[in-house]
Amino acid sequence: VRPLRAMHITQLNRECLLHLFSFLDKDSRKNLASTCPQLQDVFEDPALWPLLHFRSLLELKKDNFLLSPALRSLSICWHSSRVQVCSIEDWLKSALQRSICSRHESLVNDFLLRVCDRCPNLASVTLSGCGHVTDDCLARLLRCCPRLRALRLENCARVTNRTLAAVAAHGRALQTLHVDFCRNVSAAGLRRLRAACPRLVLRAEHSAAMIPDQLPSAPGTALRKLLPR
Repeated sequence: VRPLRAMHITQLNRECLLHLFSFLDKDSRKNLASTCPQLQDVFEDPALWPLLHFRSLLELKKDNFLLSPALRSLSICWHSSRVQVCSIEDWLKSALQRSICSRHESLVNDFLLRVCDRCPNLASVTLSGCGHVTDDCLARLLRCCPRLRALRLENCARVTNRTLAAVAAHGRALQTLHVDFCRNVSAAGLRRLRAACPRLVLRAEHSAAMIPDQLPSAPGTALRKLLPR
């Protein structure tokens, strides 16, 4: 019996290498790609990156993934005690809380702007615990990704009725919208969206029932209300 010959990974064809890489997480893909130019070329193949999932905001700063027109599904789900800090209204934050937020408050918006430029075929986006994502950023996402069919937002404190208006104006392909625990979305805004997009599957658990952000009172306002006129 002839002994079996050992095969080096680089002897596999492109299809097999892509299949092999697909079982690895982002860090493992990056590490394997660093071993030789051929595997680096596989790492940079857009076909390897139709899905991206991030469990923390710091992962957005890494270079272990690729943004391309092949991306179809994106999720950023940040479950951390810092989410509660980010959800506090800016004018109520202490100096320490503002310092914590300043380290990552622009990460999601900056990342989504890159997505807008590079991923026009995106079909699904999930953002959970992204307390600093803005209406303007989501409106641009809707304009730049006309094939977006599902947008799921959870505990995104800065999302307001302006995002709902952007969905009505630009979300032509959108079939599903979740705005759960988004406290600055109002019942009136939800009614307007339902009237404008009757076929949209809209879910807003606890959003309209939550207390929205309040502007800080001017000094002395509360005292003047108590004084006789």
